[in-house]
Amino acid sequence: MSAERHQTAPAVRGSRGRWRRWRRARPFTAAVLIALGGVEMLATLRAPLGVLLHIGPQGLAAYLVPTILVICGVLLITTPQQRVFYAVVSLVLGLVSWLTSNLGGFVVGMLLALTGGALAFAWTPDKDHRRTGATTKPAAPNDDENDADTDTVLLPGLQSPDPSPVDRG
Repeated sequence: MSAERHQTAPAVRGSRGRWRRWRRARPFTAAVLIALGGVEMLATLRAPLGVLLHIGPQGLAAYLVPTILVICGVLLITTPQQRVFYAVVSLVLGLVSWLTSNLGGFVVGMLLALTGGALAFAWTPDKDHRRTGATTKPAAPNDDENDADTDTVLLPGLQSPDPSPVDRG
C-alpha cells in the first residue's frame, strides 16, 4: 500500500504545480471576483418581487451589466493580455450597476466587481519564467570572451558589468 502511495505522489505534485503555474500566469482571483459579482447581481434580479428595489431603469441594462461582468471575468482568464481593458470595463460597470441592478446586487455584487477590477488592473505578469536550477560561472572582470556570453550590455570604456569605485570616478 505504501508503494502505491509513493508512486502516485509525484503525479499529484506535478498536476498541482501545473495548475499553480497556470493560475499565476493570469489574473485568476480578479477574474473570479468579477464573475462572482456579475452572478450575484443576476441572482438579485431574479429575487421575489418583495425583495426587489426598483431604482433606475429595470429593463435591458439590468441584465446587460451583470452579463458583461461575467463575460469580462471569463475573458480575463482566457486572454490575460487584455487585462487593462477588461479591468476598466469591470470598474465602470461595477459603478453603473449601482443604478441599474438593484443597488449593485445589494452592494455585494458591486463591491466584488470593483475589487476584482482593481486587482485585474494592478496585476502584472511574471517576467521570470526560467527556473533557477542552472548555475552559471561568474565572469572575470577583464575577460572579453565572458562579456560576450552574458546578457549585460556594457557601456564603452567599462570592463565589467559592476564597476569598481575607482571606475565610477
